[in-house]
Amino acid sequence: MITPVSADLIKEKSARWAELKAEIRKVIIGQDHVIDRIFIGLLTSGHILLEGVPGLAKTTLIKTIAQAIGLSFQRIQFTPDLLPADVVGTLIYNQKTQEFQVKKGPIFAQMILADEINRAPAKVQSALLEAMQEHQVTIGEDTLRLQEPFLVLATQNPIDQEGTYRLPEAQLDRFMFKVLLTYPKLVEEKEVVTKSFMHHTVIPILDAQEILEAQALIKDVYMDDKVLDYILSLVFSTRNPSDYKLDTLRTAIAFGASPRATLALTYAAKAYAFLRKRHFVIPDDVKAIAPDVLRHRITISYEAEADGLSADTIIQALLRTIPAP
Repeated sequence: MITPVSADLIKEKSARWAELKAEIRKVIIGQDHVIDRIFIGLLTSGHILLEGVPGLAKTTLIKTIAQAIGLSFQRIQFTPDLLPADVVGTLIYNQKTQEFQVKKGPIFAQMILADEINRAPAKVQSALLEAMQEHQVTIGEDTLRLQEPFLVLATQNPIDQEGTYRLPEAQLDRFMFKVLLTYPKLVEEKEVVTKSFMHHTVIPILDAQEILEAQALIKDVYMDDKVLDYILSLVFSTRNPSDYKLDTLRTAIAFGASPRATLALTYAAKAYAFLRKRHFVIPDDVKAIAPDVLRHRITISYEAEADGLSADTIIQALLRTIPAP
């Protein structure tokens, strides 16, 4: 159980993230949902895939957050002619020492923006796999650790656009969230136009040490066994819908969510509760983050696609059917 002191500490530390959000909103209008998911990614070392049409300020948002938390930032523009060495680095021969030396690539930063990741072929996309999973990069015979905290935020345009490559399932599964960006509301877009004529300097609110301390604190957020069982039921229902009275989805789901989805739901729910200054997780926390955790981990069948079903439609059916504690 969490002690009252820990509960007070969580409220105190969570207030710092509220300050961070207020600073970011001086530049970014709306997008609260996306900002919260990026915060959760930072708190859990969970990478994020952002999908949306061009012009929704994805790059500006990520750059602003990097400035507000004082982390090193690198933007990698993915293109069809990009090579893996352009991402992770390579070995260069030094004629003076007659030895090969490591030249680090842009992946050696704390916050990485992999812009339009689906415009590069699979061999380049897979160059990120080791960095995302192990927080290290191997170049030649050298294995180099990445500086913590480390977070990859990848953006992609909708898959059906010309000149794109579908991300492999193994790559998708390494993203904690797949967040769908939508157009701003009319009021928000008017404010965007108004603020575009102003210059705002973003002040660093948090530093790397505070983020690492918050990451350690997330583990102390209490989760009741009933909430954990609820998470397990959601994930297992994507694999065996018939066991949960979801016979209509039996042929709709080709492949269900992996155990990595269970871990992602657990950690993300704890971080979501933390950001709301709570030292315990409630079922509504799980419901709030479930679509972003599961939508890229459920492979729907061709029949379901033909019937107009989507992963989000299936997830909503699961949330309506699986009883919450």
